[in-house]
Amino acid sequence: MSAWQDLVTASLLGTERAAVPVIPVPGSPRLDGAPADPAALVLDHAALLTAARRGGRQPGRAGPAAGTAAEPETAPVVSRAAGRRLARLLGGEHAELLPEWLTTAAGRGRRVPAVLLPALLHQARRAAVAGPELQRLTAAAGGSRARWLAGLNAEWSFVLAYAPADEDAWRLGDAAQRRGYLAALRARDPGAARELIAASWDAAGPGERVMFLGAIADRLSLADEPLLDGALDDRHTGVRTTAAALLAALPGSGLSARMAGLARECLWLDPGPPARLVVSPPGECSAAMRRDGITPVAGARAGLGVNRDLLLLAVIARTPVRTWTDRFGMRPAEILDLPPGSWAPVLFAGWSRAAISQRDQEWMAALTNLALTRGLPAWLGPAGVSGPGTLRLLARHVDPALITPGPGAGVAGPVGAAIRDALDTLRFRYQMVRELEDDDGAG
Repeated sequence: MSAWQDLVTASLLGTERAAVPVIPVPGSPRLDGAPADPAALVLDHAALLTAARRGGRQPGRAGPAAGTAAEPETAPVVSRAAGRRLARLLGGEHAELLPEWLTTAAGRGRRVPAVLLPALLHQARRAAVAGPELQRLTAAAGGSRARWLAGLNAEWSFVLAYAPADEDAWRLGDAAQRRGYLAALRARDPGAARELIAASWDAAGPGERVMFLGAIADRLSLADEPLLDGALDDRHTGVRTTAAALLAALPGSGLSARMAGLARECLWLDPGPPARLVVSPPGECSAAMRRDGITPVAGARAGLGVNRDLLLLAVIARTPVRTWTDRFGMRPAEILDLPPGSWAPVLFAGWSRAAISQRDQEWMAALTNLALTRGLPAWLGPAGVSGPGTLRLLARHVDPALITPGPGAGVAGPVGAAIRDALDTLRFRYQMVRELEDDDGAG
């Protein structure tokens, strides 16, 4: 029995029933003058033997390195300033902008500095519960070193799902590998990806069907409309909601045309004088509206059976923004100059969501400048929707170069706080994009 086991035995049985063993530690002095208390002697021996076991072991020979070296990088690293900005994002400063940083870097054919890859991979792994987008972007901007690190750490293996793969990844892979295969197929052959989804739809669960729809979101075309329209009749809410959102963002879709028809009945221009916007929101949520992703909400103004604020918001948010410029013969900024009455916050939120989903920079810029130059609580104040929250969302999507800061930052209360927060986000994004455009070399 080893010396350590002898000590454990003495400790378990008690020093009244077992003698304290002698611990031979080579090169160490004897415990002369040890305390008479056998229990204390056991502890002294244990401490000495622990130190000897930890510090007295001869080093072994290093074996050959496991695995292979990372493949040579083909993309240049981002600029030094961009690397420092990424470190700030990973440290929690404007963390919501990390996907934009990665998207811009990958779009410019740049990669993440190697020193920041472990922190980025760790954050992308933690973000998995919120969806795969950050993981996909991390794989795109991480370069060959990200794939190499993923091979050494199972927690980062999600990166490998986005590496080029054969059909076995689709037939036999896990959810991440199937998602990666579908995304790669969609990038090189949108029609083939759509056909694969259609063939796999009935056998897939609701979570996988939502993943299918997410995989085609970046390259939508009218060829995708039959698949998306069929998904509006899915028995699972998440599938229907995702399909409706994609159809609303697809120019020329039947859903966006139906929403435009509803919207024209809710909002029109009274030429005056003075000219003004007249609002008459829907009085009910019909079966057709529910199929198009609009959900009736109880509780409303003036004791109405449904929340007309939110019904109007849902319709406006799903309507192509060009509906209003075409109908009124005005630019977005001119439309926003028209007095909207008490419905202003609903219109602001609805137009903002529509402009963001349709990626219409002119509308986003007009809405953002309206808030920043005027800071009008009438547009951003509470009316069943969150105007301040909408402004923060605009600041994350509008082109910062189109924005004209104004006196709105001096407004007090939640509206002023939202304006100042938006200005801070816009400044951060403007600098971030400029740094990613810089070609100063290794970061």
